[in-house]
Amino acid sequence: MQHDRRRERENDHPRAQGAAKGLPEPSERPTAEARPGQEQASGAGVSRRRLLGSAGAAGAAGLVLGGAGGAAVHAATASEPGTALSTVGSSRAPFHGRHQAGILQPMQARGHLVAFDLVPGAGRREAAALLRRWSAVAERLMAGHPAGGGDTGVALDAGPSSLTVTFGFGASFFGRTGLTGRRPVELEPLPAFSADRLDARRSNGDLWVQIGADDALVAFHALRAVQKEAAGAAKVRWQMNGFNRAPGATAQPMTTRNLMGQVDGTGNPKPSEPDFDARVFVPAGGGRGGSGAQAWMAGGSYAVVRRIRMLLDDWEKLSLAKQEQVIGRRKADGAPLTGGTETTEPDLEKAGADGRPVIAADAHSRISAPEQNGGAAMLRRPFSYHDGIGPDGEPDAGLIFVAWQADPRRGFVPVQRKLDRGDALSPFIRHEASGLYAVPGGPAEGEYVGQRLLES
Repeated sequence: MQHDRRRERENDHPRAQGAAKGLPEPSERPTAEARPGQEQASGAGVSRRRLLGSAGAAGAAGLVLGGAGGAAVHAATASEPGTALSTVGSSRAPFHGRHQAGILQPMQARGHLVAFDLVPGAGRREAAALLRRWSAVAERLMAGHPAGGGDTGVALDAGPSSLTVTFGFGASFFGRTGLTGRRPVELEPLPAFSADRLDARRSNGDLWVQIGADDALVAFHALRAVQKEAAGAAKVRWQMNGFNRAPGATAQPMTTRNLMGQVDGTGNPKPSEPDFDARVFVPAGGGRGGSGAQAWMAGGSYAVVRRIRMLLDDWEKLSLAKQEQVIGRRKADGAPLTGGTETTEPDLEKAGADGRPVIAADAHSRISAPEQNGGAAMLRRPFSYHDGIGPDGEPDAGLIFVAWQADPRRGFVPVQRKLDRGDALSPFIRHEASGLYAVPGGPAEGEYVGQRLLES
């Protein structure tokens, strides 16, 4: 009976009726592989998907406000079938290339970060076999194919959904595999900072995997595949789960916001800048020369990963004006307090009527600015997280900070040292976990990630 009722409902659907009458299907699916939100309104009017999105939002408001506007929205949405946001599922990142995927791609809606330790007795041979398996399954999944034999079917109906799987090595990996002489000097331990409250159980690790996708099931499917392939060679040390704004949630592409409500990522270096590669990626030859140069790292990058808890109860007690003073930017649009738009360079010399700098001396945006740190910069590509309510009764929420740079000693470390000495944001955040990983360049056709290290 339940199946019969479902079939009757499907036959009553406008799309089904059209098919029964031999009418053509609506051909409204976007075919481009651009990210949702990037389509433009045509000369004939607003795109259909944007109209449906607006209708959904207005419908929610109509339930509260009532009136003819709400009724019109409900009538419109009830008479038209839903349209799949096909570009979300079909968007695909390359597995092969000069750099690993997951660094330059736009931030995805869902993410899993997981660190592994090799099991006792596992060494270089077992590590190479594991990276070979991981690379094979990542290539299949990123292309939108099943993981292989024993696939769980979790993402059976979805496309690749911008899936990226990125692999890195922690400092401890080199000792465990007999490759101590190949460990880059850039992997020396990060210094201690006064804001650190680090949990060793959720820090470091021999191997690190970053998974991102625009669909939660696709991301979870990749996580399970990676974990299953590790069996017998490595065990999970820690795992963190994160999220960002979903593609298409805004009318046009925008810099994402963090859980404090601030636009986050405005000051990132841009690929169009002439020194972008020098800041983010290891050059050919593997480094700056000397004993630290490691050719296997050419085209790679170093990832600093920090779990930063935001003390949201304290933050949200601040007035809007005070929050903006702490950051040095307007909350509404991310523009500097000295005026302009989000992308306007802050005028750090500008003073107010009282003679004080408009952007305070301890404002986060001032202290972290590259020009205040000898040009030091990182490509930040974080995820937000929320793990419920902590033992202290406050939200266990914040930022999984992921920063990419050619050398953390010239990127993350000098900036964090300066922030540690007097950032107005420091009382509202707590660094609770940390890791540093060497992420080799992307594999060529026929290679697996890390092959140039493990088989040289």
